[in-house]
Amino acid sequence: MMTRAPPTFRSAARVLCLAVIACVSLPVHAEWVRRIDDGIMGTRITVELWADDKEKGEQAIDAVLDEMRHVDESMSTYKPTSEVSRVNANAAAGPMPITKELFDLLTAAREYSVLTDGAFDITYASVGYMYDFRKHVRPDEAQITKALPAVDYRHVILDAKKQTVRFSQQGVRIDLGGIAKGYSVDRGIDALKARGFTRAYVSAGGDSRIIGDRFGKPWMVGIRDPRKGAGEVITRIPLVDAAISTSGDYERFFEEDGVRYHHIIDPHTGHSASKVRSATVIGPYATRTDGLSKTAFVLGPEKAMEIYNRIDDIDAIIVKLDGTVIYSKGLEKAR
Repeated sequence: MMTRAPPTFRSAARVLCLAVIACVSLPVHAEWVRRIDDGIMGTRITVELWADDKEKGEQAIDAVLDEMRHVDESMSTYKPTSEVSRVNANAAAGPMPITKELFDLLTAAREYSVLTDGAFDITYASVGYMYDFRKHVRPDEAQITKALPAVDYRHVILDAKKQTVRFSQQGVRIDLGGIAKGYSVDRGIDALKARGFTRAYVSAGGDSRIIGDRFGKPWMVGIRDPRKGAGEVITRIPLVDAAISTSGDYERFFEEDGVRYHHIIDPHTGHSASKVRSATVIGPYATRTDGLSKTAFVLGPEKAMEIYNRIDDIDAIIVKLDGTVIYSKGLEKAR
């Protein structure tokens, strides 16, 4: 005759059985999924995420890249059909209705112009469009002098009620290259969050954003040494749930007669801004860190660091012209 197992044994057996079932039901193909794409916005896109199912992870990466293609199609000045190109062609003639997406980004750009005392200015393109760094072409002094009056972020007039933009004078052009890559990274992160992903890294060139950690460990992001190869770093920063942007005079440049001409233009002079070698900004969103990382090139390391130190949600690392590295107050305390 079979005796019944005592209640405690039956309870333990039931728990064991449920545990086995739970283990069987867990995803068995969970892994890190990573992809690199060099065909969007003229820069390298990297996406890495933890996926319970590899196929869903790949689909999520597709969604990130689709978001970045959308930003490129909408905001590239190299595409005559983009919304920004249409604004450049028509906004001097009068108020022009634009999408909420572009209106919001222009509003953010104006905010960063105010925060940085005009060091960040999307109307730099009124002079900047005459540079071609791939072909080693730059404007002469007469061309810069003629175009420079059009460089002033206050020439971009936004009407929130009508959702329109207009330029206050002829000759004004805008270029969102100093903020659009960071924005595309944020769009990519939003796409991942909407699909339930909680551990991921998305980068576009020098702009990156991270959600979550690497199972108890932070993501380690290297800051490139401005005068050495791409694999050489000056430091590595541990990050969780943060964005980081690095701007450098090594990204798009050419040298002529001992002068380095690069893509970060000083809106006050129309020339390449060359008061530092690189600047890295850490904050909550890549749009924000991207928009603020050009400041040091225009204002110089000391004045820029004063601005960074008074903005509560960011930190910064600046490599000065002599190679000296300086840190914002928050990072100095953490070192």
